[in-house]
Amino acid sequence: MTETISPADLHPRPQLRRERWIDLCGSWGFAFDDDNRGFAEGWFDNAAPFGREIVVPFPPESARSGVHETGFHPVVWYRREIRVDESDRRNRLLLHFGAVDYKASVWVNGRMAVEHVGGQTPFSADITPLLLPGETQVIVVRAEDEPRDLQQPRGKQYWEEHPGYIWYHRSTGIWQPVWLEPVPHVAVSELRWTPDVDRFGVGLIVRLDRKPPDGWRMRVQLRGDRPTHSLVDDTCLLSGREIRRVLLLDINDAAIRRRRTLLWAPEHPNLIEATIELIDESGAVVDRVESYFGLRRIEARDGRFIINGIPIFLRLVLAQNYWPDSLLTAPDADALKREVELAQSLGFNGVRIHQKIEDPRFLYWCDRLGMLVWSEAANAYVYSDRAAEMLTRDWLEAIRRDYNHPSIITWVPLNESWGVPDLDRSAQQRDFVRALYHLTKAIDPTRPVIGNDGWQHAVGDVFGVHDYAPTGEMLRERYADRETIARTFREVRPHHHPLLGEGVEIEDEPIVISEFGGLGFVPQATEDWFGYGQFASADDLLARYEELVDALLSSTALAGFCYTQLTDTAQETNGLFTVNRKPKLDVERLRAINSRPSKAVPSEILDVLIKREVERRRRERGQE
Repeated sequence: MTETISPADLHPRPQLRRERWIDLCGSWGFAFDDDNRGFAEGWFDNAAPFGREIVVPFPPESARSGVHETGFHPVVWYRREIRVDESDRRNRLLLHFGAVDYKASVWVNGRMAVEHVGGQTPFSADITPLLLPGETQVIVVRAEDEPRDLQQPRGKQYWEEHPGYIWYHRSTGIWQPVWLEPVPHVAVSELRWTPDVDRFGVGLIVRLDRKPPDGWRMRVQLRGDRPTHSLVDDTCLLSGREIRRVLLLDINDAAIRRRRTLLWAPEHPNLIEATIELIDESGAVVDRVESYFGLRRIEARDGRFIINGIPIFLRLVLAQNYWPDSLLTAPDADALKREVELAQSLGFNGVRIHQKIEDPRFLYWCDRLGMLVWSEAANAYVYSDRAAEMLTRDWLEAIRRDYNHPSIITWVPLNESWGVPDLDRSAQQRDFVRALYHLTKAIDPTRPVIGNDGWQHAVGDVFGVHDYAPTGEMLRERYADRETIARTFREVRPHHHPLLGEGVEIEDEPIVISEFGGLGFVPQATEDWFGYGQFASADDLLARYEELVDALLSSTALAGFCYTQLTDTAQETNGLFTVNRKPKLDVERLRAINSRPSKAVPSEILDVLIKREVERRRRERGQE
């Protein structure tokens, strides 16, 4: 894989790729089942009910789907006839779904293949035993997504019929890619890369879907920025379904500069490419998969975010990643890359994906282009035992899917106490927040975790504060230094909630203003709109934006900020781009504002002074 790869050609699962896969996106048969009678009537083995067509993976509420019905439809069905080549019958055939919201049942040729609960994460099935003689096979999917179930993790999908305030249209059913993948009788099913910067190596866990025969081996090849730049060529015998290796990169200890060129960071997002092969006792390659990882270390300590030992000030932008005609689903593969490029064009070094587990191809472009990511669960809105179980399951599946992406630097399981609305009064809900935090750390101890972003902090490696103060002066008064921040945490309730939970104290955790701004133009008076500020012109908006950002950059104690938001979304008009991704303000001026040095990271100021001195000397040499 190279930087020149076309987004349209990118594998739907970039972290574990085989050369051959079959795209099943496109036209499917479709039916609503508002009376929930399809199962009893055997729709899984009957073509008659599927009188409509839908374009997968677009949800039926979206215009791009061809259905475009936004009302309440809790059960939907899909049907697709596929052709299976004789060559693929010699392998096993896996059927993959990127995400189906919320409960999915899948049949192949009228027989159950797989069921899955959870609307944000992938699942698959080995459909080989279900194939019939001949080429034509039939796949049927039933998706159930109760629109008013507030216990169900839903993110920004509204439980009322029409969007309002900060909530949007629902995305029912299939909303990420569907594909087939031929695999051998023993195949690699999962990879887990854990970089070790201190040793200049990586820990690797390879999981196989079946136990390999005796005498099989596994070969791992790691490469740098050139195909011929070999870093590791490791072979081992296989003795079970899980293989653990520690791989040290083959670099001369004296080549310090060369080592640095292999590290991953926003300014140099170097990726190490990997090939993993399963080799049978005769020496034949049975399975080959491609992957990659980034060699980097993330720390949250001494009030700072630190990447590879170097402090970094987070300049994040909140990204809803909704599109007007396709909702949760990107309109095409290029749009995922474009979203990353939009944020980078404004001088942001990271995105906070809000209430959504984003398509892995988006994370690939963040990895490739050097965009930091805060990954956030889609939350429920009420608390119950059932809600806690569903969110925990969904969240653990998301961490497992995305563990390998170097761009992800923070996990955020809860936002603004959504799904735990009674933290002040409920010990049970506080226990759930702490449990999610500790469970996340147990699964992934390498990244910082925020227990509850925004306010009512119960536990976390980072304190995220949501503060839509309308002026820069107010932000300076609240966050100028460690002392004023301590006073703010004790005395100020930016959204009428305490920032700290009972008994919680600030120590040396980084503090990030993880939502602020929300500035927008005033639309036509007849439009239904939402924004945290009203501005009649681009100049007024830009002046206030500069005022707010400068106030946060002038703090000597903040670790970063996250501006709300990258694009307008539905009725929210507070984006820096419109819903159609057109800039509202001068891009270069925004980039210049966001790129100003932070007083909290003195090295940024030093970098500016050095660049100015270099430019001065160049001008002097040019005059001689």
